[in-house]
Amino acid sequence: MTNSFERLQKVIAQSGVTSRRKAETLIVDGKVKVNNKLITELGTKVSPSDDIEVNGVLLEKEEPVYYMLYKPRGVISSINDDKGRKVVTDFLGEVSERIYPVGRLDYDSSGILLLTNDGNFANLLMHPTYGVDKVYVAKIKGIPSKSELNQLKKGVKVDDDILKAIEYNILEVDRQKGTMILELTLHEGKNRHIRRMMDGLGYPVSKLKREKYGLLTLHGMQPGNYRPLTPHEVKKMRQLAENKE
Repeated sequence: MTNSFERLQKVIAQSGVTSRRKAETLIVDGKVKVNNKLITELGTKVSPSDDIEVNGVLLEKEEPVYYMLYKPRGVISSINDDKGRKVVTDFLGEVSERIYPVGRLDYDSSGILLLTNDGNFANLLMHPTYGVDKVYVAKIKGIPSKSELNQLKKGVKVDDDILKAIEYNILEVDRQKGTMILELTLHEGKNRHIRRMMDGLGYPVSKLKREKYGLLTLHGMQPGNYRPLTPHEVKKMRQLAENKE
């Protein structure tokens, strides 16, 4: 969930109230409140839904916005990168609001990634006790047997995790090249879930794309394209996360 939060001093500076250095001084001097609670510790992180007060004045809140990006491969699922690599917000340069990725996709993976400034929405979708089905297409090296593939639904132990897929479908088998293309459905997505799970079976992933997230698909989109979610899509995604049909 850390991608939904940012350091308080940075948020204050981005609002245009003062510089980042001055914001740090204001925090230490007890001039800043978050949700009516005095904050004096630097490094405190806040979400877009938090109420921030500086010198008794409430920072103006942005209207909530919701976007879907077709993330290309070779892009970081973050709003900045200390190594200077391309990040997902580079593709939404026309968006003025302070948006964050909802969860993440690996650097080498492509597909649907949501971005928003609505912390409650982001946290709801990422909360482990909820979960919205996500459908991936993976090209793997090697051709696992039926019993090995069934292990995906039972769970593959990797380090201290049990990694599972809810469902799988074989889309293509190339015996000449020794590869298989699988469609995998996850309910909960742990860090590098599919890559680690397939590595655990002995069939590494060479290409991975998230093609569906809840009711959202990549239909009509190319890598690097983005679009706003409709109010209906936002409402349905909330309902799916809360398991309320």
